Amino acid sequence: MKEYLITGVAGFIGAQVAERLLRAGNQIYGVDNLNDAYDVRLKEYRLQQLQTFPNFTFERMDIGEAESVQRLFAKMPAEGWQAVINLAARAGVRQSLLDPWVYYQTNVTGTLNLLEACRQNGVKKFVLASTSSVYGANAPLPTPEEASSDFPLQPYAASKKAAEVLCHTYHYLYGLDVSVVRYFTVYGPAGRPDMVMFRFVQGILEGKSITIYGDGTQSRGFTYVEDIAEGTILALQPLGYEIVNLGGHETIQIGELLSLLEQLTGRRAQVHHAPPHPADMYANWADTRKAQTLLGWQPKVGLQEGVQRLVAWYLQERAWASQVVT
Repeated sequence: MKEYLITGVAGFIGAQVAERLLRAGNQIYGVDNLNDAYDVRLKEYRLQQLQTFPNFTFERMDIGEAESVQRLFAKMPAEGWQAVINLAARAGVRQSLLDPWVYYQTNVTGTLNLLEACRQNGVKKFVLASTSSVYGANAPLPTPEEASSDFPLQPYAASKKAAEVLCHTYHYLYGLDVSVVRYFTVYGPAGRPDMVMFRFVQGILEGKSITIYGDGTQSRGFTYVEDIAEGTILALQPLGYEIVNLGGHETIQIGELLSLLEQLTGRRAQVHHAPPHPADMYANWADTRKAQTLLGWQPKVGLQEGVQRLVAWYLQERAWASQVVT
């Protein structure tokens, strides 16, 4: 049995990674500050699922606080953690314009706190969750890892780029083995309510007005959360220092996605169009050849099947999911 530390364990992706590792018989020490960046009921729901596993331990804490991280590592088992999987983050491109300081506290200072604790305590493997938003505007499509990430468009993307660079520094100076996984648009059951999938499903089924920024021709390469979790776990293998895209193999325009959800729910959406948001990327599509060759990763869940699963989950949990603030 291996033991792992997962930060952001009550998050959308963190909970999925933790569950897969738990089902494989591993021991997980999970931490999360359960902040109110979005409706906490979703985080509590995910955490409740994980707490049914006897090999799961949870602690509420903030990785942005250096002393808290030092106390956390003092609880590390004698044989050490096999890896630290840093999935704690303030996410969301638009929200980062409102309070960039909290994004840097978690995404940059928090990552630095964990890297330094790994160095001090002999942890050899570190996985960092990053984002396709680092590629900025005018990236080639599909976007390879070699594309420029020097011109991020939002404080969120800039904070993630800074975290990546810190990881490289600790790899270079101290030999820490680092995998940086750049996530493209992720969706699935119990997803973030600020993301388009949850907003559209809730809006259609509850008869709420749905805002589309722009004309709906902007496109995304969506990836089902279970596929993302699998890729993250595959990135635990020794790599030295590598940046790897994990992203959608199927792209769809936002307007087409809305039509698909209308078909699956049998309801018509009430749509309101707003001007394009300056923080949004017009197109987002991953080149995943490196993930396939380096990690042996291949997404398995197609967009139609994944969206059907999301709708089914929402209908099952509708009593409370309908009340989630988007």
